[in-house]
Amino acid sequence: KPQEKPKDSGKVTITKTFDFAGEEVKVTKEVDSNSKEAKSFLKQQEKLQSAAPASLPTVSGVKRPSGMSSLLGKIGAKKQKMSTLEKSKLDWENFKEEEGIVEELAIHNRGKDGYIERKAFLERVDHRQFEIERDIRLSRMKP
Repeated sequence: KPQEKPKDSGKVTITKTFDFAGEEVKVTKEVDSNSKEAKSFLKQQEKLQSAAPASLPTVSGVKRPSGMSSLLGKIGAKKQKMSTLEKSKLDWENFKEEEGIVEELAIHNRGKDGYIERKAFLERVDHRQFEIERDIRLSRMKP
């Protein structure tokens, strides 16, 4: 179940539990307390806390939910499922943080050594070479 731990720095730690391949995976994320995600999470927590006391009426004459199915429903609440792609992304983010290579990767991808930059450069060179060859072919065709 999601949990929240407010900190002094105005951040909210959100912990969510997912089901991945039969295993329980906990994802912890720290967001600003003013963010949209934090506000929706806090509202959800308030709803869960206000709904919990109302679900167990103590007044006689009020029909209670059947004992065993109600208990199993609360215990065995379905967890959100996590796809393989989401799990891989989570593992990659954790690896980058553990190894301390987040900044290094950002610098490397931004600079001239970045993969995208190299691909764009090669594409521009190829296009320029094609235009030069086309101009040569067209100049030879005209007598």
